[in-house]
Amino acid sequence: MQQRQLGKKGPVVSAIGLGCMGMSDFYSTGSDQKEAIATLHRALELGVTMLDTADMYGPHTNETLIGKAIKGKRDQVFLATKFGILRDPAQPSLRGVSSRPDYIRRSVEGSLQRLQVGTIDLYYQHRVDPAVPVEEVVGTLADLVREGKIRYIGLSEASADTLARACAVHPITALQTEYSLWTRDVEQGILAACERLGVGFVPYSPLGRGFLTGAIASPDDLAGDDFRRDNPRFSPENFSRNLALVEKVKALAQEKGVTPAQLALAWVLAQGEHIVPIPGTKRRRYLEENIAALDVTLHHSELAAIEAIFPYHAAAGGRYQDHVMPMLNA
Repeated sequence: MQQRQLGKKGPVVSAIGLGCMGMSDFYSTGSDQKEAIATLHRALELGVTMLDTADMYGPHTNETLIGKAIKGKRDQVFLATKFGILRDPAQPSLRGVSSRPDYIRRSVEGSLQRLQVGTIDLYYQHRVDPAVPVEEVVGTLADLVREGKIRYIGLSEASADTLARACAVHPITALQTEYSLWTRDVEQGILAACERLGVGFVPYSPLGRGFLTGAIASPDDLAGDDFRRDNPRFSPENFSRNLALVEKVKALAQEKGVTPAQLALAWVLAQGEHIVPIPGTKRRRYLEENIAALDVTLHHSELAAIEAIFPYHAAAGGRYQDHVMPMLNA
């Protein structure tokens, strides 16, 4: 397994991690927990060390699943989880944020218990809380580092300015934000800020929520409870335009002898040595396909060809619904 360092002074982890959200939530109910655990164990066998979860996935059930899967294997795992998104189990579509110090402390204790571990390796603020200065948030997290409850601090969907303010209080190990061929907002200053500040960058949804794999040909391919049905890029008015882009990716992938997913992941990996994507999957066969992207080298001419067919902001539709967008790059 190839490895990369998260930031200038951060930990060394597998060059590709595993996003675990879909094993419990969002993409469909009735997930196969046996296959999910088998996928987690296979990831560890293949040398994947970075597992990514959050307390709001489920909510809570994903952390419980991860805790069960890694029992007796803790030394093989760099464990990342998150706090800060409020979610009502009775009304899952409702969202809020909180990063009050007392809430952070309750959250970390809950995550430690569900994950069945003594320390969380990387603890992210899941979304920036406009009501709590990031300096106060990072100060609380720094206390948790000193107490041994977490090892490293991360932010998610934070702006370059917020990241710089956070780094002035305590080293930030990683920034996690959506990044893929069809979501490239971070190229406008955020990736450069990570390099300048010595922060690792962890792209979530590097396969465009599965769209870039080429496996989704119609909105009808999505389960009735799949949250992507409400995502603007999967809406009827945008789907066909985005599918046309993916068809071009498929053609390039076929020419190179790789899958569309491998081409899309190789493109993300090629954007910087400090980048560690976390494609999500709940099946072993897709896990193995994704990891094989590490063996794909994209030459300058191939990167130029990808840029020509999928330039910045080519995707049709916002990456979330309008009411969610203010929480991004905040």
